[in-house]
Amino acid sequence: MSESVPVLVENAVQIAWEFLERSGEITDGYETSQFLVRTIGKMALAGERRKLMLANRAIDAYRKSRPEVA
Repeated sequence: MSESVPVLVENAVQIAWEFLERSGEITDGYETSQFLVRTIGKMALAGERRKLMLANRAIDAYRKSRPEVA
């Protein structure tokens, strides 16, 4: 029993969002949501179906895309 791709993406985005929000890493909500949807969507279309893997990789990509905080 597997989720459809849109549901999978939505669930993975929600996991990543909640983690980033709790850790205080979200500065621009719109930009963050667009980044997560785009990143997770690409991975899901490439065949990844494990939502925790999608969320974790998106979190890593988001952190790498942010400027270093001194």
